[in-house]
Amino acid sequence: MAEPPTYRALQERNPSGSSWGVFEQDPERGMANFAGEREVRDAAASVRRGAIFSLDHALDAFEPPMARARTAPRHQLLAAHPESRDDVLHDFYLQASSQVDGLRHRRASGHGFYGGVPDEEIRAGTPALGVQRWAERPIVGRGLLVDLDGLLAAEGVPLDHRAGPALDVDLLDRALRRQDERVLPGDLLLVHTGWARWYLEADREVREEVRAARRATGFRQCARLPEWLWENRIALLATDTFAVEVLPVDPGSPYRDSAPEDAGMMHQELIAKLGAPLGELWNLTELVADSRRTGRWDALVVVKPLHLVGGVGSPPNATALR
Repeated sequence: MAEPPTYRALQERNPSGSSWGVFEQDPERGMANFAGEREVRDAAASVRRGAIFSLDHALDAFEPPMARARTAPRHQLLAAHPESRDDVLHDFYLQASSQVDGLRHRRASGHGFYGGVPDEEIRAGTPALGVQRWAERPIVGRGLLVDLDGLLAAEGVPLDHRAGPALDVDLLDRALRRQDERVLPGDLLLVHTGWARWYLEADREVREEVRAARRATGFRQCARLPEWLWENRIALLATDTFAVEVLPVDPGSPYRDSAPEDAGMMHQELIAKLGAPLGELWNLTELVADSRRTGRWDALVVVKPLHLVGGVGSPPNATALR
């Protein structure tokens, strides 16, 4: 593709800060287009040992889920006769555990869905902006693990996940310097905070407390994060946190007026405007342990959501190979 415009240039578009019309060849893949054929070929060089890491938690791992409107699925086995088994999932919320948010997940307030797709095209069974776009052509590239948990622990200020701290964008650059790594265009950025593991290991009383308060570690709402992702040509941003961004929303969020429906969250800027695939609640525990042991922070990463036409989100079915 031609050299994309700068993030500053995106501010002159309508809506401001959007990449609508930038990806002409396959617009409904959004920023996943940054991981093209060359980036996939280069990423294959990350596989040296044949080590394989699943980046998904179990479908029912988060019980109760942080999102109060979602529940863990109920699995039922069926038998037509004694020699066979089938099964079915009941109340399967596709974003209750490890997930990738599709470009249907958030609308740009006052403008429409990513690329200007009208509301009437966003229905069950219609293809526009569905997660099947990333199933038909999975998101594949160099996964770059950024260990914010390790950075802050080394600096003597470990994350207090019960308090739900806000993370600033400069932590990404500091962690990358500590790891002696740099971002490459088309990278799939995997941000490790330790939040998901902390939540799963916390006692039920603590889980209920943070769930009731809707309090979770994440990036502070700011204009710098979408700019950082765009200028670095990130193809996917995944974290082990509940929502990528901090909750409750930071009182100083610059998006309180432009995204009033969710109190100023950045999801509008990242999904609806930039077209960024967002991963939440990913399982990065084994991968970061391997990185800390070996000093290797890159991996070939494959993300293939469910092939659900018109899906809003999906388990990522994400795999890292080294």
